[in-house]
Amino acid sequence: MDIQVLGTLDVREAGVSITPTAPKARRVLALLALHADQPVPVSSLIEELWGGRPPRSARTTLQTYVLQLRELITAALGAGAGQAATAKDILVTCPGGYLLNARGGTSDVREFDRLAGLGYRAMDAGDHERAARLLREALALWGGAPFVDVQSGPQLEIEARRLQESRLCALDQRIEADLRLGRHRELLPELTVLASRYRTHETLHGQFMVALQRSGRRSEALEVYRMLRTTLVRELGIEPSAALGRLQRSVLLAGPDQAPAAPGAGRRLVPVSG
Repeated sequence: MDIQVLGTLDVREAGVSITPTAPKARRVLALLALHADQPVPVSSLIEELWGGRPPRSARTTLQTYVLQLRELITAALGAGAGQAATAKDILVTCPGGYLLNARGGTSDVREFDRLAGLGYRAMDAGDHERAARLLREALALWGGAPFVDVQSGPQLEIEARRLQESRLCALDQRIEADLRLGRHRELLPELTVLASRYRTHETLHGQFMVALQRSGRRSEALEVYRMLRTTLVRELGIEPSAALGRLQRSVLLAGPDQAPAAPGAGRRLVPVSG
């Protein structure tokens, strides 16, 4: 089974799509696919479908969605040669829930986690070239927001936020690796977009300041700090962190080639829409 959730939902068995078109059946598959090879409780699936107000028929209706998915799996298995498994072997009923058996197939979430983990370890070891490469490969797996074509309920919305936070952490570290490799000028177009999108994200703004300073654009680096501080005070009622304040002072005092590294951590807040 091949699973993609980092963007549009696409789940394939034997190369054949088992992704349903019905909105609620898609939500069931998305939650099962995200947690492939792990039991998903019936209670979680019911909360995803109906929130805190499930109908009396919730369990029966959920079973209908599971049956629909198994029919799609059966059709996919029929299209493959020499398939010994059945739909019930792949979408398994287990105590208190259901489990999607990926049978050793691919999952973009798992591959992202694997590559990102290797990238973080390379950063810790000081191998910035390898870290940048691995983290770039991890981020390339993203085709858009998680489950972008699924009408998400409470469970998937929580999972989507978690995945987006994981992506931001990987992005932070990849940019940091590139900065340590002296790629500050190459980073400027990307950081311009990111600072505009994530208007209260301190780490990205700090990295933008460093890239500008090292490119001989100190006044613009200080303007990035000023705009961030204005946004934080106006929209959240807080001042920039002490680490970012120290970075701002170092930009004021340093020469063009002497800017320190950006703060390694900061408040990671949701992007401001629009």
